[in-house]
Amino acid sequence: MDRKLVVKVCGMKEASNIASLLQLPVDFIGLIFYAKSPRFVGNLDPQIFDQYNIRKAGVFVDQPLEEILEKQQAFQLDVIQLHGQESPTFCQALKNKGLTVWKAFGVNTEFDFGILDAYSDVVDLFLFDTKTPAHGGSGNTFDWDLLDQYSGKTPYLLSGGIGVHNLASALEQKDSRMVGLDLNSKLEIAPGLKDIDLVQKALKIIHHEPISSR
Repeated sequence: MDRKLVVKVCGMKEASNIASLLQLPVDFIGLIFYAKSPRFVGNLDPQIFDQYNIRKAGVFVDQPLEEILEKQQAFQLDVIQLHGQESPTFCQALKNKGLTVWKAFGVNTEFDFGILDAYSDVVDLFLFDTKTPAHGGSGNTFDWDLLDQYSGKTPYLLSGGIGVHNLASALEQKDSRMVGLDLNSKLEIAPGLKDIDLVQKALKIIHHEPISSR
């Protein structure tokens, strides 16, 4: 795949780790505002982003509109990423606020791609992740061949268990609707704490740069 893919590193929550990550050429940082997630941002100070030119995606799971709007203002989120059972109407309400909306779906062999039709006009991008009760972050990869069933036009990010071990396979995907990769748990030392060397290695694979051995 020769075209440039968007790279999002999700699940960041520690200020020093974020500062190290943002020295690298990532396009989006993902911040999880779902309190049950082990990567929940907690009391992270929004001002740590003031010195960086980075696009921020806020991850929410079935949370009230008012709460999402509050976090969007506080962190100046560029994207609202929804991981729950949010309806097309809910997505439209966020769009009506002038916000960019991404909708995540957990994919397994039982997933009905037909449900995406109702969202195609009210979200900017889909995120296809591995189906899990925890709404993502499992570190598991779903069968990417299932995406052959997707017949819509809305672009998407590929997510779920992507790391240096399978990035080459991800980059071989021919679907032009796949506009980027969402990287998370396979590049971690612990939940919410990224291995910066591993992230750097992943980025070099994505950007087709040589990886030096140590």
